[in-house]
Amino acid sequence: MKSSNSRPTLIAAALAGAIRVTLGVLWLHEGTLKYRAHFGAADILLVANSAKSNSRVPGYFKSFADFALAGWPHFFGFAMPLLETLLGVALVLGVFSLPASFMSAFTLLTYWSADQLITEYPIMVALSTVVIAWPLLASHFSVTTLAERSVGRRRPDVVVFREPFRRWL
Repeated sequence: MKSSNSRPTLIAAALAGAIRVTLGVLWLHEGTLKYRAHFGAADILLVANSAKSNSRVPGYFKSFADFALAGWPHFFGFAMPLLETLLGVALVLGVFSLPASFMSAFTLLTYWSADQLITEYPIMVALSTVVIAWPLLASHFSVTTLAERSVGRRRPDVVVFREPFRRWL
């Protein structure tokens, strides 16, 4: 029989996992929306050019936009939808959840710096923060945990992922 402490842990893990998956679905939505809209170099140049004249865009982002975005619009036009889609896949599957959550928050803060604000972004930052705060709970129900348990069943003497490394997977 399980202890009474396991039920709150499972509920917390299910909630954190649902938050991780929700964040992943939102990123998948963002990435696929860009693919369907044929997002590309022209969109990146629009962001770079609007940053120059927008007083709400901080100087560091204006410099980045002028150098990187305007300099390599084709790369960023390809890379951004790919990044968003990969973040979504990683988070839905629960693979590298902590690095994906950090990248999620960083990407969203970059979008905010560009004054590219949509309703989902604050929600996505909050969801990213939850996964960053409780990475082991958020990955309790994940492909990583499934793989870990599968190896553990075949080789009980082997610890697949030790702390502190486990939280990064």
